[in-house]
Order: sequence, then C-alpha cells, then structure tokens
Amino acid sequence: MNDADVSKQIQQMVRFIRQEAEEKANEISISAEEEFNIEKLQLVEAEMKKIRQEYERKEKQVEIRKKIEYSMQLNASRIKVLQAQDDLVNSMKEDAAKELLNVSHHHHILNVTHHDHEYKHLLKELIVQSLLRLKEPAVLLRCRKDDAHLVESALESAKEDYAAKANVHPPDIIIDHKVYLPPAPSHHHAHGPSCSGGVVLASIDGKIVCENTLDARLDVAFRKKLPEIRKSLYGQVVA
Repeated sequence: MNDADVSKQIQQMVRFIRQEAEEKANEISISAEEEFNIEKLQLVEAEMKKIRQEYERKEKQVEIRKKIEYSMQLNASRIKVLQAQDDLVNSMKEDAAKELLNVSHHHHILNVTHHDHEYKHLLKELIVQSLLRLKEPAVLLRCRKDDAHLVESALESAKEDYAAKANVHPPDIIIDHKVYLPPAPSHHHAHGPSCSGGVVLASIDGKIVCENTLDARLDVAFRKKLPEIRKSLYGQVVA
C-alpha cells in the first residue's frame, strides 16, 4: 500500500470518527435538552401546585371569614328581634301593672264606696287564699298603710271563710303596724320600692311566707301565660 492509499484511509477514518463524535455530541445535546425540559416542567408544575394550594388556602380563609361574618350578622339580627320581642312583652307587663292600680287605687275616683267594697272583697279573698296555703293557727299580716283600714274590716270575714273551708278554728291574724308594704307606684317614688296592693302573710316565726300582693300575682300569671302571649304575638312559642 502506497502513501496515497494510507493517507486516504486515514482521512476516511478521521471522517468516520468525526461523524461519530458529531452524532454522539448531538445525542448528548438532545438528551441534555430533554432532561432540562423535563426538569423545567417538573419545577413549573411544582410551583403551580404551590400556587394552587396557596390559592385554595386563601379561598378557604375567605369562605370561612364570610361564614363567620354571616353568622355574626345573623346572630345580631336574631338578638335584635328577640330584644324587640322582649321589649314588647315587657311593655305589655308594664301596662298590666298600671292597670292593677285601678284595682287598689281608691282615693282618686268618684265612686269611692263601691270601689272600696270591691277591693275589700279582693283583699279578703287574698287573705283566705294565703291562710289556706300557710295552714298556721297564727299569722302575721302586712299590707300597705293606705289599705290597713280595709284589711282590718275584712279580717273577721276572712277568718270565718278560712275556718269553714279548712274545717279548723279561726286563726289569729296580727296586722304588722310597724312595717308596711311599700306604697303604690308614683312619680315621686319612681325608682323606689312599690306595691300595687294585696297582702303578705307569714308564720309567726317568719319561716313560711306567702306573698299575695297584686304585683306577685301579676308575675305568676305573666310567667304562666308567657308562652301563650308570645305565640299570640309572634306565632310561635319562644322558650
């Protein structure tokens, strides 16, 4: 083989090696680009996932805040409604309390004799009822100072009625002339204790007390009738 042939073979070998090197370099370049694209895609997806998670977290926070605000507004509205209902019911009770004064207030009306007779009869019935509850042979009675004369005039009749109903001897009833029940409500004593009428009876030792004032009777009646009152006013019974 002459020098020309050797040189030709060498050139062929160089071209082959160069071609293989170029193909290998191209493969490496393509593989590297693919790996880069895959890694870049993974990074992008990871970041997008973080963004989505953050968005979902903030969205949940906004939803929770909305629910809390709605609940607070709803509760505030309910409280306002309940307060308005209570105010109306209380105003009705106040009106009823004012009407009680017409039962016992016998100093400023025209037909005094007739009114005194009606109130005296009521006082007698309240005394009898209290005696039936206490079932004591002797009791202490308290009333308003303005009602003392009516109570005194009704005592004997009350004793007899009680004795007949309970089948016992007439009890001893001691009127407390030292401590009276508060006077009727007035503008002069708007913030002080008051009593619309009626009586309070107690055992002599004071351990058993029966409060049978008109105010106490109103409280009892109002508590019993409150569900009916609310149902009549609002169409449902509120506990």
